[in-house]
Amino acid sequence: MPEDNSDSDYILVRRFLNGDENSFNQLARKYQAKIYWHARRMTGNHLDADEIVQEVLLVMYDKLKNFNFQSSLFTWIYRITITRSINYIKKQKLRRFISFDSPENIGLSTDEDLVKNIEDKEKLKKLDKVLQQLPEKQREVFTLRHFDELSYEEIAQITGKSVGGLKANYFHAFEKVSKLIGKENG
Repeated sequence: MPEDNSDSDYILVRRFLNGDENSFNQLARKYQAKIYWHARRMTGNHLDADEIVQEVLLVMYDKLKNFNFQSSLFTWIYRITITRSINYIKKQKLRRFISFDSPENIGLSTDEDLVKNIEDKEKLKKLDKVLQQLPEKQREVFTLRHFDELSYEEIAQITGKSVGGLKANYFHAFEKVSKLIGKENG
């Protein structure tokens, strides 16, 4: 399965397994933002998402020796991220405080940037609130399909669920999100 591209996942995994720590760092950098944003959409919280990223990277580091390329590395990482996110949500069910700090909003230079930042935070806050109202399975499918722009076939590989079931979950999630956003906007 190796590709001609020297930075392919296959080559990076092989190098890491042969003792090249820098190869793992390259994989971590490559997937860190995707892990973060999926976890963020699942939890609705920057700090929780950061914690999940750390957990996922630790699992990757520990379990990469067992990865056999039966699926893509991307699919394997998403499975870990989904599992960690759902487990984290279950542990945090009683916790209702939600922080909407975003690392992209540091270093604002003008009043216009500040206004846009506040508007963006408000939109993110509304969306996070809406996503938290979805059942976990619907939130998972909606996030993977809508934000991560994965096909139903890719989502089926990641979740192990049927394409038909995923389409139904996405449809119901989309309907709920539309209604909830309508309520949020008055």
